[in-house]
Amino acid sequence: MSDPSEPVLPGSASDQSDPSDPSDPVLPGPGASDYERYLRTDELLALQKEPGEQVHHDELLFSTVHQASELWLKLAATEVGQAAVLIDGEDLPEALRLLRRAVLSLQYITAQLEMLNEMDPWDYQQIRVVLGHGSGFDSPGFRQVARVTPRIGAAFERALKRAGLDLTELYRHRREHEDLHQLAERLTEWDERIWVWRFRHYSVVARAIGEQSIGTQGTPVQVLGKLVAQRQLPKLWEARSRLVELFDAERAAGGQD
Repeated sequence: MSDPSEPVLPGSASDQSDPSDPSDPVLPGPGASDYERYLRTDELLALQKEPGEQVHHDELLFSTVHQASELWLKLAATEVGQAAVLIDGEDLPEALRLLRRAVLSLQYITAQLEMLNEMDPWDYQQIRVVLGHGSGFDSPGFRQVARVTPRIGAAFERALKRAGLDLTELYRHRREHEDLHQLAERLTEWDERIWVWRFRHYSVVARAIGEQSIGTQGTPVQVLGKLVAQRQLPKLWEARSRLVELFDAERAAGGQD
């Protein structure tokens, strides 16, 4: 008898599937269907602790939210990195499409943080003690987002330079440079979504352990709140302030004529 844990290859002696039957799997690997084999659901669903390993029932909720977030962050960072390449290749429409995906990914991970508010603060303490020194600062997805964001910001600045524009000129003459303008707006939204996600994460932590507590790596929760305010693409926000100044100055000059 074959070992059920071993992958079954199509055409092998242990493969009992009928290639002519669309309900039988034809892909290699463990799983009763091609859906399970392609998505590797056996491995995916084995990544969470079994009930007997959990210190509290809510560990599954906690793991699900964070593991799902890592997948969305991986997708988001991948798309932003590729969008930077496309910008340098002057394929702005395709870069915009990938950026929209990345922004949606951040929206999803922000929305699912609501699930963590369904944990009672006292119950969460039981989970907290088994996290070791685990912290959101160590998230691979978060670190990757932090790496690709300056990269796409630099690609955007190179695109502006090629067009002979600065940001304020782009916004004042946007109809003449619509793709670049849309790119500036999508990057602003990307930066904004990072901020919203980090703030929402901070508020979930504060709701769970309070603002006077110390995090798992010794960082006071209040310090986390101050870090949230940092912008990843500050020039996009500075340009808006400059537009206000320019508009007010031109309006005042017009009123003196």
